[in-house]
Amino acid sequence: MPELRPDPATPIDPALPESALKGLGSRAFGVYVHVPFCATRCGYCDFNTYTAGELELAARVLVVPPAADTVFVGGGTPSLLGADGLGSVLDAVRDVFGLAPGAEVTTESNPESTSPEFFAGIREAGYTRVSLGMQSAAPHVLKILDRVHTPGRPGQAAAEARAAGFDHVNLDVIYGTPGERPDDLLATLDAVLAAGVDHVSAYALIVEEGTALARRVRRGELPAPDDDVLAADYEMIDAALTAAGLRWYEVSNWAASDAARCRHNLGYWRGDDWWGAGPGAHSHVGGVRWWNVKHPARYAALLAAGDSPAGGREVLTDDDQHLERIMLELRVAEGLPLDVLDEPGLAEARAAAAEGLLDPSALDSRGRAVLTDRGRLLADGVVRRLAG
Repeated sequence: MPELRPDPATPIDPALPESALKGLGSRAFGVYVHVPFCATRCGYCDFNTYTAGELELAARVLVVPPAADTVFVGGGTPSLLGADGLGSVLDAVRDVFGLAPGAEVTTESNPESTSPEFFAGIREAGYTRVSLGMQSAAPHVLKILDRVHTPGRPGQAAAEARAAGFDHVNLDVIYGTPGERPDDLLATLDAVLAAGVDHVSAYALIVEEGTALARRVRRGELPAPDDDVLAADYEMIDAALTAAGLRWYEVSNWAASDAARCRHNLGYWRGDDWWGAGPGAHSHVGGVRWWNVKHPARYAALLAAGDSPAGGREVLTDDDQHLERIMLELRVAEGLPLDVLDEPGLAEARAAAAEGLLDPSALDSRGRAVLTDRGRLLADGVVRRLAG
């Protein structure tokens, strides 16, 4: 069972068991920094100061902290920190952990809060990759999603990032929004390809409880996303991106080359280690997972008191890790080694291959469970079958 904070005033011991620290540094290590700002900043603290404070805590907990192979600054809207602020965040990571040779350093950015000067500044600071939120090129879809950027701005921002020296630029797309027509999605894909980016992430819309969108769906003002429409949208996206030379390497991600793949996210899917700093950030080291309190003021207060900002954590059992390995590695194009599966799981893998959900040749010649195009549409069901 997860270890939750029994009382909001009682800190969780940040120390990790020796078993979690064993092998630290032999696996890829990432640092994730969550910037909680959106359209406005919470006036709770100096964000950079508390980020540095948590990273220093990380160094003490990890004893011999490994150099960061990847850094990912997400949000929220990290670009609201500006180039100087993002440079300070990276400086803190560099000071505490150091960066491994060839480290990948990514920041998410809202196209409307970027400029040529912004991209030049973060490139000079050491960022190597930019991920831009596009969502859609259709104005009425952006309105439903409460996005503030103009439809043409993401492509323009991508061009500015490339001009600043970024070889790796991603655009995020959301599909399945109520009211989105096939022609709207095609227009979005045309805009994505015209931007000339080397990476695209495409995610089906999830209507989260407690959001304005969820309330509109519940009142019947908007229809809920339709599974058949989502499947057709996914096939349209995959066909367009594949034809343009971007290949899927994870169910929701396409890249123009191996170098264009997001190494930080691959670390999540492969079960590597990472430390998450910032309100609500999640971490994982050696089979121990924990998550910070979400409220920025509470997060800041805990760090100011010298305490861990964790709100809860859990030590994954062997069964937990087995399930997660199947669930995550099956999503990547290389697939899952069959030796991970027990006999019932192997039997299900063979049955899934016969049904066209797994690639029979990969099963037989490479000893790996690899999703077919149809299998990607039904990936969650395939995972449940293989996990037993």
